[in-house]
Amino acid sequence: MASDTARVRLDRWLWAARFFKTRTLAAAAIGGGKVEVNSERAKRAKPIGVGDRLRIRQGPFQYVVVVRALAEQRGPPSAATTLYEEDAEGKRQRERLAEQLRVAPSPGYEGKGRPTKKERREIEKLRGA
Repeated sequence: MASDTARVRLDRWLWAARFFKTRTLAAAAIGGGKVEVNSERAKRAKPIGVGDRLRIRQGPFQYVVVVRALAEQRGPPSAATTLYEEDAEGKRQRERLAEQLRVAPSPGYEGKGRPTKKERREIEKLRGA
């Protein structure tokens, strides 16, 4: 971990904090406007420091975190969780959304598509072929 007076690139910190699997994915999310630093859209090389507030959107989920420590290299997951403190209200909303998505019925097969051999024969009978 770096000292508190130092600053780290945003894409590097997001990767080290394990919000994204690669720095390329982190940079793509930043470029797509899915990451805000102190309520402003940021670029991937923006230096962040301790105390900065980040809003990170990943799919339907949104993380609101405050930077507590800096790191330029990715470490174990236990060390990554010490790099930030998550907003309690944001965490509750994300967990509530995850529960709703888990309970919601998933779209499945509705019987449409290519007919079976039996259905084809019935269609041919109706057509008179």
